[in-house]
Amino acid sequence: MNSEIKLIWQEVIADITTPAASWQIAAIITAVLIAWGINGILRAYVMRNAPGNWKLTIGSINRVLFPLSTLLIVLTAKAILANWQHTSLLHLASTLLIAMAAIRLTVYAVRYIISPGGVLKTLENTLSAVIWSVLALHLSGFLPEILILLRTIEFTIGKTTVNLLVVLQALLIIFATIFVALWCSRMIENKLMIAENINMNMRVVLSKVLRIFLLFIAILIGLSAVGLDLTLLSVFGGALGVGLGFGLQRIASNYVSGFILLLDKSMQIGDIVTIEDKHYGVITDLRTRYLVLKKLDGTQVIVPNELLIINPVINHSFTDRNMRVLLDLQVAYQSDLELVLSLMLKAAADNARVLVTPEPTATIKAFGESGVDVTLSVWIADPENGQLLLKSDLYLALWQMFKANNISIPFPQREIRVLGQPVSAPEDKKN
Repeated sequence: MNSEIKLIWQEVIADITTPAASWQIAAIITAVLIAWGINGILRAYVMRNAPGNWKLTIGSINRVLFPLSTLLIVLTAKAILANWQHTSLLHLASTLLIAMAAIRLTVYAVRYIISPGGVLKTLENTLSAVIWSVLALHLSGFLPEILILLRTIEFTIGKTTVNLLVVLQALLIIFATIFVALWCSRMIENKLMIAENINMNMRVVLSKVLRIFLLFIAILIGLSAVGLDLTLLSVFGGALGVGLGFGLQRIASNYVSGFILLLDKSMQIGDIVTIEDKHYGVITDLRTRYLVLKKLDGTQVIVPNELLIINPVINHSFTDRNMRVLLDLQVAYQSDLELVLSLMLKAAADNARVLVTPEPTATIKAFGESGVDVTLSVWIADPENGQLLLKSDLYLALWQMFKANNISIPFPQREIRVLGQPVSAPEDKKN
């Protein structure tokens, strides 16, 4: 066992029945109560006066401030009581508070980087377990012996002999650098997403490129920090290039197509598009590999970016979100056509979704077999809400108006004559 930890536990056992232990326990309880009161007042003040976007941030930091403020008070009490007695209990308490602050700070940082979900919960539990395990090994005095044991486990990589402790240190350094890179990229991404003077597509491109760049730099820094030769990356890069050229060419094509779509602004989040003449909906997300299209029935279609480059795509809101809706119907030949056209315009004007500008138009399309074909053309500004309900409302209004004005809608009629049959005389019909 570590001599320092052994001495601390001997002091704890020796002082457990003395007033020295009582003073230390009282100092710990007082520190917890003072820190709890200060943080409670701060939390109440923040929730009452801080803006909405600051409440979540300050509330999360407040979770870290509690163990830190308690630690500060405990260390102050330790410095004062050390002039008269042992302070081993305060030393153990300060160690536990440092571990608690590290766990809460790590959890806060992980929640800032990773979206809520199963991965976040698993990572939080794993990091907390690792920190508490290291603390338990330190307080039990077995940590130095375990480190020596890890140093004795050696194996060879190429011409280099390394031990298990060096490998764990390397993984820890690489993980830390990647963690810092993700933290920085998320901070910059949040700033970019609220920059209204930058196009949305450009914000997405900059955030994705910046994240990839920072991760690449973090990996290089981590590898160099553990003493690995970075020239090995040239061999890895060549192998990766060959893999992308042969086995991963479709994936690479989707990623390249995604950056092209984001940069040329042909499609943006919120646009209404028709893809391959069968997928109509609103673009809800643009990723570097695929596009998410929300259809009017609520389903979402994942479309690879390569299809958007090689196939025609109808963008209904490329320059203007307004969309024209046509309603075709037929009236009888004996109808007053001027009245029919005026009623069609009135039905359009009474509908809240129909725009005034461009104004609706009612036209005579053709003279059909059973009646006169007429067309009502209207414009709407919310095509993402669909056309079916709008057409139903307009058709119902026209049906009611036509009935009130004795305008009939013809239906096909056929007269059948059977050739070769004698025509019955009037006398035969009477008999």
